[in-house]
Amino acid sequence: MVFVVLAVMAASGASMAEPELSRTMTAREMLDRIDDLFRGATSHGVMTMKVVTAHWSRELRLEEWSEGKDKSLIRILAPRKERGTATLKVGNDIWNYLPKVKRVIKLPSSMMGDAWMGSHFTNDDLVKDSRMADDYDYEVSFQGLKDGVQVTEVACRPRPRAAVVWGKIVMRVRSEDGMPLGGEYFDEDMKLARKMVFSGFRIMGGRMVPARMTILPADKPGESTAVEYEDLVFDGVLEPGTFSLRNLQK
Repeated sequence: MVFVVLAVMAASGASMAEPELSRTMTAREMLDRIDDLFRGATSHGVMTMKVVTAHWSRELRLEEWSEGKDKSLIRILAPRKERGTATLKVGNDIWNYLPKVKRVIKLPSSMMGDAWMGSHFTNDDLVKDSRMADDYDYEVSFQGLKDGVQVTEVACRPRPRAAVVWGKIVMRVRSEDGMPLGGEYFDEDMKLARKMVFSGFRIMGGRMVPARMTILPADKPGESTAVEYEDLVFDGVLEPGTFSLRNLQK
């Protein structure tokens, strides 16, 4: 996915205050760590996505590839009727491929907040078109004990010209190691829109990651979308043309 993942910003006044959260990590480093959790020079993984709504539920099996911060490809492996549906990002360009009609659709920026395949994840969630530390001003909003864990919360508000979906994001991490625990996402009216929960921490591809990510929409109690990695490899060699429109349509 995509996913779900820099240098410390120079003290130029471009962001909010950036106090030290621990002996080793700053607010920006924590945000970058969240965005880059599932990124390496390259990554390749297989995962399941389970979507539960008030009227139906479904399960998808997905395969993803990424290279750096600007290239990613997500393809549906199952169920059979959805197989081959794919999303490609290269730089600022994003395309969807619909195998039933053999059509490639380029997504405008206005669709980044739309749901992906009927899930509670947005197009932006899956291809990580935005980066919190680059597109938002940020500040530490809380440090202390929650649910028996020492946590740090970083509040992010969009910069004036940033093409982002959310009016505010509050990310919560473990203070000791910066590992993400969850986040709250607010719309432009500052109304809570959804929560994200990270869980299932384990070593995958040689690094500690939350293998499971769950989205809980605030206005739809009982609904959820959970993504869980089956396998994840970082810094492997990808085939030439992986991030091409031709490969998107395979």
